[in-house]
Amino acid sequence: MTAAEIDLSTLPPELRAFIEAERTSRALLEGEKAALQEQLASLAEQNRRLEHLVKEFRQALHGRKSEKLSADARQLAFEDLEAAVAEAEAPRSASGSARRPARAQEARRNLGRLPRELPRIERVVEPASILCPCGCGEMTRIGEERTERLDIVPAQFRVIVTVRPKYACRRCSGSVAQACAPTHLIEGALPTEGLIAHVLVTKYADHVPLYRQSQIYARAGLDLHRSTLADWVGKASFHLRPVFDRLEEHLKKSGKLFMDETTAPVLDPGRGRTKTGYLWALARDDRRWGGTDPPGVVYFYAPGRGAEHAEEMLRGFAGVLQVDGYSAYKTVARKRPSEAPLTLAHCWAHGRRQLRELFDRDASPIAEAGLRQIADLYAVEADIKGQSAAKRRAERQTRSKPIVTAFATWLAEVRAKVSPKSRMGEKLGYFANHWNGLQVFLDDGRVEIDTNAVENLIRPLTLNRKNALFAGHDEGGRNWGRIASLIETAKLNGIEPFAYLTATLEALAKGHPQSRIDELMPWSAKPASS
Repeated sequence: MTAAEIDLSTLPPELRAFIEAERTSRALLEGEKAALQEQLASLAEQNRRLEHLVKEFRQALHGRKSEKLSADARQLAFEDLEAAVAEAEAPRSASGSARRPARAQEARRNLGRLPRELPRIERVVEPASILCPCGCGEMTRIGEERTERLDIVPAQFRVIVTVRPKYACRRCSGSVAQACAPTHLIEGALPTEGLIAHVLVTKYADHVPLYRQSQIYARAGLDLHRSTLADWVGKASFHLRPVFDRLEEHLKKSGKLFMDETTAPVLDPGRGRTKTGYLWALARDDRRWGGTDPPGVVYFYAPGRGAEHAEEMLRGFAGVLQVDGYSAYKTVARKRPSEAPLTLAHCWAHGRRQLRELFDRDASPIAEAGLRQIADLYAVEADIKGQSAAKRRAERQTRSKPIVTAFATWLAEVRAKVSPKSRMGEKLGYFANHWNGLQVFLDDGRVEIDTNAVENLIRPLTLNRKNALFAGHDEGGRNWGRIASLIETAKLNGIEPFAYLTATLEALAKGHPQSRIDELMPWSAKPASS
């Protein structure tokens, strides 16, 4: 007979109480066992899902070339994968928070990372009662605990009403006093300079086309047609042109610049379809060797990619130009007069990509040997990053030059064994055709080993191109380049673009003198973190 089958009414009270307590305890243990089994199964499922997501991450990062995502698609994949990981970990965090003491959670807060200039709204949470349970009266405050959480108030439109009172003398009829109307960038129009700056940053930094902005504003009850926004953009671009022109002058005074170009589809109204225009980037970034000139970039629009366009954009600049292997740059350099020489420094990263394609496709031992030597060059660059130009040159002469010399010998031997028309021969041709430019970095510590700096500055243009599809006109391409130049230069210098453009447009509206135009350069603005 089991304990469950015993008739408790026939037992003494002490024994009956003991058995009832035993039954209750067993039931509690069974309940806890079931809960633990359920929790174990849940954790096993979470682990299985997390293992799957880790594999997805690895695939996005290290998959075969045919399976890899583009840079932009990878970002989208990461967003969704990271959200999925957070979702998978949420049950574990929720269950753990109930058992974890409050002190253990403090280390995970973001204290110290939230910008000091953000407004703080304090919400004091008082106990239901501060009367002492012992009846001593009200308790005394002995301290407090603070936690900070980041909140957001969605963009809020408001109307600025300007009131200009009139004053007149009661004793005579000829005296009236009234303040002059403040000047605006677009006289008689609706927007403040801040709203115009918001439209520019949303279009050219956040890559939201004007028609989508119009849809967003409509949700707030504002009927701002795309054509109205376009009118504001055009007028702002006109007023910002002197700032852009002065930025260009500053960059062309440098002794070394980067240059690259990317397509910019432009609507061709006469044919009812798009044509291919180009945005060329001319950039300065001397931070890797401690240069004192602030970084900057200017984008030029041109209807084509010919050498004549590069020649026009480079007028006024002499020195070292870091570029990829596009032949137009060689044409420009050949035509340069002796008093304004142009030295081309070519990009090792482009050659490395050529070899990487061969290795990924065929696991070529020749490509692997070339990649290994180029990796040695990049190891030296990692060691000398941030050092002065003189120290960089000295290290390159000692460590990099022997590697380059050995690479030249290896290149000659390999090219002698393969057909110039073969896939391998074509890839190796990049190094042979640009060999002089690939050696420039050895003798000049200011020069980088590649053009990655300017390629990173081309990326915002490609993002805008994907979202906006095309520019509506050649003039739209020029506006695109002009405004994007100021925004990206501000970002390079740690300046918040919206604040910079608002202040600049307000200054222009008030008639900022041309003689003090340098005060409107992006690097002259107050950093966002100050």
